[in-house]
Amino acid sequence: MSKLKVVGEKSLTNSSRVVGLLAQLEKINTDSTEPDTARYVTSKILHLAQSQEKTRREMTTKGSTGMEILLSTLENTKDLQTVLNILSILVELVSSGGGRRASFLVAKGGSQILLQLLMNASKESPPHEELMVQTHSILAKIGPKDKKFGVKARVNGALNVTLNLVKQHFQNYRLVMPCLQLLRVYSTNSVNAVSLGKNGVVELMFKIIGPFSKKNSGLMRVALDTLAALLKSKTNARRAVDRGYVQVLLTIYVDWHRHDNRHRNMLIRKGILQSLKSVTNIKLGRKAFIDANGMKILYNTSQECLAVRTLDPLVNTSSLIMRKCFPKNRLPLPTIKSSFHFQLPVIPVTGPVAQLYSLPPEDDVLDESDDNEDADFEAEHEVENEDDLDQNFKNDDIETDINKLRPQQVPGRTIEELKMYEHLFPELVDDFQDYELISKEPKPFVIEGKVRGPIVVPTAGEEASGSSRSVKKGAGVKEKVSPKGEEATEDARGSDRTLPQQLGGQNRAAASAHSFSSDIVKALDRITLQNVPSQVSPGVAAGMRKDCGLPLSVLSCTKACPHVATCGSTLFEGRTGQLGKLCCTGVETEDEEDSESSSSVEQASSVEVPDGPTLHDSDLYIEIVKTTKSVPEYSEVAYPDYFGHIPPPFKEPILERPYGVQRTKIAQDIERLIHQNDILDRVAYDLDNPNYATPEDGDILKFNSKFESGNLRKVIQIRKSEYDLILNSDINSNHYHQWFYFEVSGMRPGIAYRFNIINCEKSNSQFNYGMQPLMYSVQEALNARPWWIRVGTDICYYKNHFSRSSVAAGGQKGKSYYTITFTVSFPHKDDVCYFAYHYPYTYSTLQMHLQKLESAHNPQQIYFRKDVLCETLSGNSCPLVTITAMPESNYYEHICQFRNRPYIFLSARVHPGETNASWVMKGTLEYLMSNSPTAQSLRESYIFKIVPMLNPDGVINGNHRCSLSGEDLNRQWHSPHPDLHPTIYHAKGLLQYLAAVKRSPLVYCDYHGHSRKKNVFMYGCSIKETVWHTHDNAASCDVVEDMGYRTLPKILSHIAPAFCMSSCSFVVEKSKESTARVVVWREIGVQRSYTMESTLCGCDQGRYKGLQIGTRELEEMGAKFCVGLLRLKRLTSTLEYNLPSNMFDFENDLIESSCKVTSPTTYVLDEDEPRFLEEVDYSAESNDELEVELVENTGDYEPSAQEEALSDSEVSRAHMP
Repeated sequence: MSKLKVVGEKSLTNSSRVVGLLAQLEKINTDSTEPDTARYVTSKILHLAQSQEKTRREMTTKGSTGMEILLSTLENTKDLQTVLNILSILVELVSSGGGRRASFLVAKGGSQILLQLLMNASKESPPHEELMVQTHSILAKIGPKDKKFGVKARVNGALNVTLNLVKQHFQNYRLVMPCLQLLRVYSTNSVNAVSLGKNGVVELMFKIIGPFSKKNSGLMRVALDTLAALLKSKTNARRAVDRGYVQVLLTIYVDWHRHDNRHRNMLIRKGILQSLKSVTNIKLGRKAFIDANGMKILYNTSQECLAVRTLDPLVNTSSLIMRKCFPKNRLPLPTIKSSFHFQLPVIPVTGPVAQLYSLPPEDDVLDESDDNEDADFEAEHEVENEDDLDQNFKNDDIETDINKLRPQQVPGRTIEELKMYEHLFPELVDDFQDYELISKEPKPFVIEGKVRGPIVVPTAGEEASGSSRSVKKGAGVKEKVSPKGEEATEDARGSDRTLPQQLGGQNRAAASAHSFSSDIVKALDRITLQNVPSQVSPGVAAGMRKDCGLPLSVLSCTKACPHVATCGSTLFEGRTGQLGKLCCTGVETEDEEDSESSSSVEQASSVEVPDGPTLHDSDLYIEIVKTTKSVPEYSEVAYPDYFGHIPPPFKEPILERPYGVQRTKIAQDIERLIHQNDILDRVAYDLDNPNYATPEDGDILKFNSKFESGNLRKVIQIRKSEYDLILNSDINSNHYHQWFYFEVSGMRPGIAYRFNIINCEKSNSQFNYGMQPLMYSVQEALNARPWWIRVGTDICYYKNHFSRSSVAAGGQKGKSYYTITFTVSFPHKDDVCYFAYHYPYTYSTLQMHLQKLESAHNPQQIYFRKDVLCETLSGNSCPLVTITAMPESNYYEHICQFRNRPYIFLSARVHPGETNASWVMKGTLEYLMSNSPTAQSLRESYIFKIVPMLNPDGVINGNHRCSLSGEDLNRQWHSPHPDLHPTIYHAKGLLQYLAAVKRSPLVYCDYHGHSRKKNVFMYGCSIKETVWHTHDNAASCDVVEDMGYRTLPKILSHIAPAFCMSSCSFVVEKSKESTARVVVWREIGVQRSYTMESTLCGCDQGRYKGLQIGTRELEEMGAKFCVGLLRLKRLTSTLEYNLPSNMFDFENDLIESSCKVTSPTTYVLDEDEPRFLEEVDYSAESNDELEVELVENTGDYEPSAQEEALSDSEVSRAHMP
């Protein structure tokens, strides 16, 4: 036959042989020539398709008509051999081309034509076997690429055709195999799965699968895949349970596990587990699994698989099934409401607090209906467009209404109402006639009559010896306690010693102090102190019980200490008090003079320690604690807060987690159910039981959290060295458990203690990705190492078997808790150690720092005011700080320049658990109060209004997120209630007042912490970028917007090593409309309104890449933020400064940059600001409906993060940039 050339075939060469054959085939279709000709042409095309990849590529290239010609012939021909040839050609095309060629066939209408061919062929009796094999094979390959395939197959009646073929030709494995493959594709549609189940497909599958056999393993593997897909239907799962198939699956699995010694049939074993995983999605399936002893069977088999790395898919799937089937328990608490109650002045009518007040006393009784149980029937009707969902990510939370996005300044309150804030802005009216403005020269800071060096800006990159924030030069203090309590001053020679010299002295002193400090720690909880009037020397006589083996002279103390009791703040007045394991430490702070004694006992006890932070004063801290009002009426002080923290002189890298640690921990939890007799289940600490007595047993640890910011509710000893810890809910709430801060004592060295915090709520945490908890050791502090350090091994975070009822969870069914687990070995016997989620920073610490800053500043150079913004619900004052430079003189021009400085408004710590925000704020405050020329320039450029702690009550009482109102204050900015949210109401009032007097801030920034991302980054507000995110490019192009909101983040990305511009987002979301950032932008009209988020973990870019973040880096970020503001001033006031030309280029680059959002947003539960799709999938769910197949790789398998966080650190790191 002659080859025909097709003119206009752009994608095919004219010389191509297959083109001519296709053209001839098209002519045959038109002319209805003899079938022999069509048979011959299609056989030639088949030969070319089988032998040449070029031919296959040409036939499926975009623009080719080859596929249409083949399908047209297939649809019209009556010749069986021609049909078989074309089916063989199609099989060749889709088999070698991957998904693209299958999608190409679907796009040309192949699914419908092939389904119709299947139906026509089924009418013949008997149906042609080869035709059925080929048709099913090709449909099984293209079906997954057709979104409507399930509907098409059901409408055409193909389901029963395929099912009947399997039933009628049960022994014909060649025909049954492609039929099963197509049944699996059918079953991905839930309605099809139900329909097939009613026709006996589940029973049919169990006739095919069976015990170990070397024959027909391929068929069994396909049958198991089909069964797993079918059992995802709850109707089919119930049918399988009713017929006892759960026991059958377990029996078959054990048989294959025992006989598959060479692990050649791992896919079959995995298929059995996938079927078990599907059937246990329903409550009946889980019960049947437990009744069939499935927990023990899978536990034992998975433990036997641990030695073979390639069997990890089996171990991980077994773990998923066991976790899912582990009986759900409520927390061992009388109520999940907070242990403490605060009566609100106003009870909200609606919202979570109103619901909480309406709950019964037994608020967390497990509700069987919560257990993800299905309804009595499933929908038999399918929504026709269910498969037609948009596959592209779309965040419905993004605000799309441009009218709502446009900032609209709303006065909110009348000018008369706002006049109540006039007294907080004296800088706008003061004429400074009574001030002595005679010098602009910096003066040294004087604290209590002593000359001090300037407050040095912390620079995290420098060595500790170069920064007064870490270890002050020559600040080693020797304290020798006299029996008479007398103090003597030691000559402060050698004040310029470097850090290595200090550390050498510390090591020498540590040996001599060891016996004393060890005895001190033993006796700490037996020391009682008598307060004395403040005008008397701070030395106080220390008494002790008769059983205390230390001489009285050793226990003489120079610290005034509070008392442990239940009666409140009045207990400090003239009563005997106990300092909760912190006093008589032999350590003095920087402002106290050295003491000495000739007593040999005291000489042996001298401890040389580096000086504490410049702003820390232990005596002042105690005085402030006495006036701090807490709901539990705390009377103890935690040692770290009393003595202070200095950053350690070493870096702390992000933890590398060993492979398999998470599944090992989960297996140990499963052992609790299998070996219940091994569990001690002994209460070691109970905040709900006032009569609880600490066990005197030497083998049990002692716990405490009855101090400011403390959070630990209950401790249960599980095994000899393993403890379950339960955190307290936020007050007037029954959830928000993440922040912890507690004390541990009574430990033994050399023992690995495992701590499980079992009632966390977020679906994942940076604890899964290298973050460690923090520990402060009293013994280490006595040995000249007074710092918080990152500790713990085998750390992971995963869903556990505790859950809340739907009532307690606010309507969410089966809301599960999560476990943070970590293992610690203590270096010292009978030490007193503290653990915390992040570096603690209490309300009393803030007040102490502010007092020290106020007393230390030079009033002729720095304008500093500390006012009370308002009182909180419990009566604590919320401080408001104003900082700027004093005017050069009281001349009119200088006063005008002073008053016309733009405002910068800063706030922090609206969420109590985000303590890193306070450390960043501390860095900002210290920088603003420093004597550096840049700080002076900054003060001369702006007036700073700062609310350093928006939620004092939450901080004091150890809350994680809420205030005493039980509400997230950062969701109340739109309409704050003056009685329930006073700090937000009045902070917003300040901003409204500034707007009313036409002095809106240039920048507003709210400091926060982020629990699930690394680095420091910002959220801002942009109409253009928000619209751009909705994929409405036309609308975004129409928006005209000043890009100045990007300037400050861009500056910070250049000057702050911890800051990451690529993590910043400027999208406005509906769920964030009541946050400070959005309200200040929208209602006050502040374009540069930001939230600055600091990681709780560490950095994955820049200078600190691979390091956990510490207080030095956080304070540095606060200082760098100030430097960024100064650069912002220069960029926005270029005429005032002679700047290098590259700075102008930098500004132009910012303004002209295209609208890019580098981090797409996605939903993340309870996060503070726009939700990012992380590089790492942080889902830690283990029994959700979403099913994700295990990777088919039988080599070095590492589970994906999507598999309900059974992955380990290797997996997470593989996903990280």
